[in-house]
Amino acid sequence: MIYNGMSAAALKSVTWQKSQRSNSQGNCVEMARISGDAVAVRNSRHPQGPALIYTLAEIEALIMGAKDGDFDNLLC
Repeated sequence: MIYNGMSAAALKSVTWQKSQRSNSQGNCVEMARISGDAVAVRNSRHPQGPALIYTLAEIEALIMGAKDGDFDNLLC
């Protein structure tokens, strides 16, 4: 059973992907497509830690908002 906050290690047979912009200190998150309509997100520094589970629509809203600059104020 997949649920929000489950151990990322429990998600077997997924391919974790991180941004090419991540740095050598591991300051990034990783994402993996799970099931037909869900994406898991984990902290790259704690790969055995919890995974947050989002729908594709939620991930799309996040990515499109980031592309549009909606979160630029968080970087200042």
